[in-house]
Amino acid sequence: MGVVGRDGFSSVKKNNQKIKFADIAPLRIYYPLRRGDLPYMITTNDLRPGTCFKYDNQLWKITEFQHVKPGKGPAFVRVKQLNLRTGSIVERTYRAGEKVENIRVESRTMSYLYHDGTNYIFMDNENYEQIGVSEALVGDRAGFLLENTNSTVLMHENEILEVTPPIFLEVRVVKTDPGEKGNTATGGTKPATIESGAKISVPLFVNEGEKIKVDTRDGRYIERVKE
Repeated sequence: MGVVGRDGFSSVKKNNQKIKFADIAPLRIYYPLRRGDLPYMITTNDLRPGTCFKYDNQLWKITEFQHVKPGKGPAFVRVKQLNLRTGSIVERTYRAGEKVENIRVESRTMSYLYHDGTNYIFMDNENYEQIGVSEALVGDRAGFLLENTNSTVLMHENEILEVTPPIFLEVRVVKTDPGEKGNTATGGTKPATIESGAKISVPLFVNEGEKIKVDTRDGRYIERVKE
Protein backbone atom coordinates (compact mmCIF):
# COMPACT_ATOMS: atom_id res chain seq x y z
CA MET A 1 0.00 0.00 0.00
CA GLY A 2 1.27 3.47 -0.82
CA VAL A 3 2.33 5.91 1.88
CA VAL A 4 3.35 9.56 1.90
CA GLY A 5 6.75 10.27 3.45
CA ARG A 6 8.09 13.41 5.07
CA ASP A 7 9.64 14.44 1.78
CA GLY A 8 6.16 14.66 0.27
CA PHE A 9 6.64 11.77 -2.17
CA SER A 10 4.36 8.76 -2.19
CA SER A 11 6.06 5.40 -2.11
CA VAL A 12 5.45 1.65 -2.06
CA LYS A 13 7.48 -1.30 -0.89
CA LYS A 14 8.52 -3.89 -3.44
CA ASN A 15 10.74 -6.81 -2.46
CA ASN A 16 11.32 -5.02 0.85
CA GLN A 17 12.76 -2.03 -1.01
CA LYS A 18 11.20 1.38 -0.71
CA ILE A 19 10.50 2.85 -4.15
CA LYS A 20 9.28 6.39 -4.66
CA PHE A 21 6.61 6.99 -7.24
CA ALA A 22 8.67 10.01 -8.24
CA ASP A 23 11.32 7.58 -9.43
CA ILE A 24 8.81 5.86 -11.70
CA ALA A 25 6.20 8.33 -12.91
CA PRO A 26 4.44 11.51 -11.73
CA LEU A 27 1.95 10.87 -8.95
CA ARG A 28 -1.71 11.18 -9.95
CA ILE A 29 -4.57 11.35 -7.52
CA TYR A 30 -7.92 9.88 -8.56
CA TYR A 31 -11.11 10.92 -6.84
CA PRO A 32 -14.27 8.81 -6.77
CA LEU A 33 -16.77 9.75 -9.44
CA ARG A 34 -19.95 11.45 -8.38
CA ARG A 35 -23.25 10.64 -10.03
CA GLY A 36 -23.30 13.96 -11.84
CA ASP A 37 -19.90 13.42 -13.47
CA LEU A 38 -20.86 10.72 -15.97
CA PRO A 39 -24.15 9.33 -17.26
CA TYR A 40 -25.43 6.50 -15.13
CA MET A 41 -28.14 3.94 -15.64
CA ILE A 42 -31.34 3.40 -13.71
CA THR A 43 -33.98 0.74 -14.21
CA THR A 44 -37.59 1.24 -15.16
CA ASN A 45 -38.48 0.23 -11.60
CA ASP A 46 -36.95 3.56 -10.53
CA LEU A 47 -39.23 5.62 -12.78
CA ARG A 48 -41.69 7.92 -11.05
CA PRO A 49 -43.69 10.97 -12.19
CA GLY A 50 -41.13 13.73 -12.72
CA THR A 51 -38.19 11.40 -13.42
CA CYS A 52 -36.11 12.57 -16.40
CA PHE A 53 -34.13 10.12 -18.53
CA LYS A 54 -32.65 9.47 -21.98
CA TYR A 55 -33.99 6.74 -24.27
CA ASP A 56 -33.71 6.28 -28.03
CA ASN A 57 -31.52 9.40 -28.09
CA GLN A 58 -34.40 11.52 -26.82
CA LEU A 59 -34.92 13.24 -23.45
CA TRP A 60 -38.07 12.28 -21.56
CA LYS A 61 -39.95 13.12 -18.37
CA ILE A 62 -42.43 10.71 -16.80
CA THR A 63 -45.91 12.17 -16.33
CA GLU A 64 -47.77 8.98 -15.34
CA PHE A 65 -46.42 5.67 -14.05
CA GLN A 66 -47.95 2.25 -13.42
CA HIS A 67 -46.17 -0.97 -12.44
CA VAL A 68 -48.15 -3.98 -13.67
CA LYS A 69 -47.86 -7.59 -12.46
CA PRO A 70 -50.03 -9.75 -14.72
CA GLY A 71 -51.29 -13.14 -13.61
CA LYS A 72 -49.11 -14.76 -16.26
CA GLY A 73 -45.91 -13.50 -17.79
CA PRO A 74 -43.28 -11.04 -16.56
CA ALA A 75 -44.04 -7.73 -14.87
CA PHE A 76 -43.88 -4.54 -16.91
CA VAL A 77 -44.08 -0.78 -16.51
CA ARG A 78 -46.65 1.34 -18.32
CA VAL A 79 -45.94 5.08 -18.53
CA LYS A 80 -46.87 8.34 -20.17
CA GLN A 81 -43.75 10.29 -21.00
CA LEU A 82 -43.17 13.84 -22.20
CA ASN A 83 -40.57 14.47 -24.89
CA LEU A 84 -38.63 17.40 -23.41
CA ARG A 85 -37.47 18.55 -26.84
CA THR A 86 -40.69 18.34 -28.86
CA GLY A 87 -43.36 18.61 -26.16
CA SER A 88 -45.19 15.51 -27.39
CA ILE A 89 -46.59 12.98 -24.92
CA VAL A 90 -46.48 9.28 -25.73
CA GLU A 91 -47.58 6.12 -23.96
CA ARG A 92 -45.01 3.36 -23.69
CA THR A 93 -44.51 0.00 -22.04
CA TYR A 94 -41.13 -1.10 -20.66
CA ARG A 95 -39.98 -4.41 -19.27
CA ALA A 96 -39.65 -4.31 -15.50
CA GLY A 97 -35.98 -3.82 -14.71
CA GLU A 98 -35.08 -2.54 -18.18
CA LYS A 99 -32.24 -0.01 -18.02
CA VAL A 100 -32.46 3.60 -19.19
CA GLU A 101 -29.97 6.46 -18.92
CA ASN A 102 -30.67 8.89 -16.13
CA ILE A 103 -30.09 12.55 -16.95
CA ARG A 104 -29.36 15.48 -14.71
CA VAL A 105 -31.71 18.41 -15.16
CA GLU A 106 -31.59 21.78 -13.46
CA SER A 107 -34.39 24.21 -12.75
CA ARG A 108 -33.49 27.89 -12.86
CA THR A 109 -35.61 30.87 -12.00
CA MET A 110 -35.47 33.44 -14.78
CA SER A 111 -37.22 36.71 -15.38
CA TYR A 112 -39.00 37.18 -18.69
CA LEU A 113 -37.90 40.46 -20.30
CA TYR A 114 -39.33 40.82 -23.81
CA HIS A 115 -39.99 39.22 -27.20
CA ASP A 116 -37.59 40.32 -29.93
CA GLY A 117 -39.75 39.14 -32.81
CA THR A 118 -38.17 35.68 -32.96
CA ASN A 119 -37.18 34.65 -29.45
CA TYR A 120 -38.38 35.21 -25.92
CA ILE A 121 -35.61 36.84 -23.90
CA PHE A 122 -35.07 35.75 -20.29
CA MET A 123 -32.58 36.85 -17.65
CA ASP A 124 -31.02 34.41 -15.21
CA ASN A 125 -31.72 35.81 -11.74
CA GLU A 126 -28.41 34.49 -10.38
CA ASN A 127 -25.83 35.65 -12.91
CA TYR A 128 -27.95 38.17 -14.90
CA GLU A 129 -27.11 36.42 -18.16
CA GLN A 130 -29.69 36.91 -20.90
CA ILE A 131 -30.77 34.01 -23.08
CA GLY A 132 -33.16 33.67 -26.00
CA VAL A 133 -35.73 30.87 -26.16
CA SER A 134 -37.37 30.02 -29.48
CA GLU A 135 -41.08 30.45 -30.07
CA ALA A 136 -41.37 26.76 -30.95
CA LEU A 137 -40.00 25.68 -27.59
CA VAL A 138 -42.14 28.06 -25.54
CA GLY A 139 -45.28 27.09 -27.46
CA ASP A 140 -48.69 27.96 -26.00
CA ARG A 141 -47.10 29.02 -22.71
CA ALA A 142 -46.14 32.27 -24.43
CA GLY A 143 -49.63 33.57 -23.75
CA PHE A 144 -48.85 33.60 -20.03
CA LEU A 145 -45.41 35.22 -20.14
CA LEU A 146 -45.64 38.60 -18.45
CA GLU A 147 -42.72 41.01 -18.62
CA ASN A 148 -40.58 41.19 -15.46
CA THR A 149 -42.29 38.09 -14.06
CA ASN A 150 -40.34 34.98 -13.06
CA SER A 151 -40.65 31.68 -14.89
CA THR A 152 -39.03 28.30 -14.27
CA VAL A 153 -36.59 27.18 -16.97
CA LEU A 154 -35.62 23.50 -17.14
CA MET A 155 -32.12 22.85 -18.51
CA HIS A 156 -29.91 19.87 -19.33
CA GLU A 157 -26.23 20.49 -20.11
CA ASN A 158 -26.98 24.12 -21.09
CA GLU A 159 -29.82 22.99 -23.37
CA ILE A 160 -33.14 24.63 -22.53
CA LEU A 161 -35.85 22.00 -22.39
CA GLU A 162 -38.92 23.70 -20.96
CA VAL A 163 -40.23 27.08 -19.86
CA THR A 164 -42.99 27.14 -17.25
CA PRO A 165 -44.73 30.36 -16.20
CA PRO A 166 -45.82 30.77 -12.57
CA ILE A 167 -48.85 28.63 -11.77
CA PHE A 168 -50.92 31.66 -10.83
CA LEU A 169 -50.62 34.97 -12.65
CA GLU A 170 -52.23 38.33 -11.87
CA VAL A 171 -52.94 40.16 -15.12
CA ARG A 172 -55.18 42.84 -16.55
CA VAL A 173 -57.96 42.20 -19.00
CA VAL A 174 -57.17 44.22 -22.13
CA LYS A 175 -60.13 43.19 -24.29
CA THR A 176 -63.59 41.82 -23.56
CA ASP A 177 -67.24 42.73 -24.02
CA PRO A 178 -68.73 45.20 -21.53
CA GLY A 179 -69.53 43.59 -18.21
CA GLU A 180 -73.07 42.93 -17.09
CA LYS A 181 -73.33 44.57 -13.71
CA GLY A 182 -74.74 42.32 -11.05
CA ASN A 183 -74.62 39.27 -13.30
CA THR A 184 -72.86 36.65 -11.20
CA ALA A 185 -74.69 33.66 -12.60
CA THR A 186 -72.68 30.48 -12.25
CA GLY A 187 -71.36 29.22 -15.57
CA GLY A 188 -71.94 32.43 -17.53
CA THR A 189 -68.69 33.36 -19.32
CA LYS A 190 -67.37 35.41 -22.23
CA PRO A 191 -64.05 35.54 -24.11
CA ALA A 192 -61.33 37.90 -22.94
CA THR A 193 -57.73 38.74 -23.83
CA ILE A 194 -55.28 39.32 -21.00
CA GLU A 195 -52.21 41.57 -21.13
CA SER A 196 -49.80 38.65 -21.54
CA GLY A 197 -51.61 37.73 -24.75
CA ALA A 198 -53.62 34.64 -23.86
CA LYS A 199 -57.30 34.39 -24.70
CA ILE A 200 -59.37 32.94 -21.87
CA SER A 201 -62.95 32.80 -20.60
CA VAL A 202 -64.03 35.12 -17.80
CA PRO A 203 -67.30 35.67 -15.92
CA LEU A 204 -69.81 38.05 -17.51
CA PHE A 205 -69.26 40.74 -14.86
CA VAL A 206 -65.54 41.22 -15.61
CA ASN A 207 -64.61 44.47 -17.40
CA GLU A 208 -61.66 45.67 -19.42
CA GLY A 209 -58.89 47.11 -17.27
CA GLU A 210 -59.67 44.93 -14.29
CA LYS A 211 -56.95 42.74 -12.81
CA ILE A 212 -57.72 39.06 -12.44
CA LYS A 213 -55.96 35.94 -11.19
CA VAL A 214 -55.49 33.13 -13.72
CA ASP A 215 -54.28 29.54 -13.48
CA THR A 216 -51.67 29.29 -16.25
CA ARG A 217 -51.87 25.49 -16.43
CA ASP A 218 -55.28 25.57 -18.09
CA GLY A 219 -56.07 29.28 -18.52
CA ARG A 220 -58.81 29.09 -15.91
CA TYR A 221 -60.14 32.29 -14.32
CA ILE A 222 -59.73 32.21 -10.53
CA GLU A 223 -60.91 35.55 -9.17
CA ARG A 224 -60.77 39.32 -9.44
CA VAL A 225 -57.81 40.97 -7.73
CA LYS A 226 -58.55 43.81 -5.34
CA GLU A 227 -56.46 46.92 -5.90
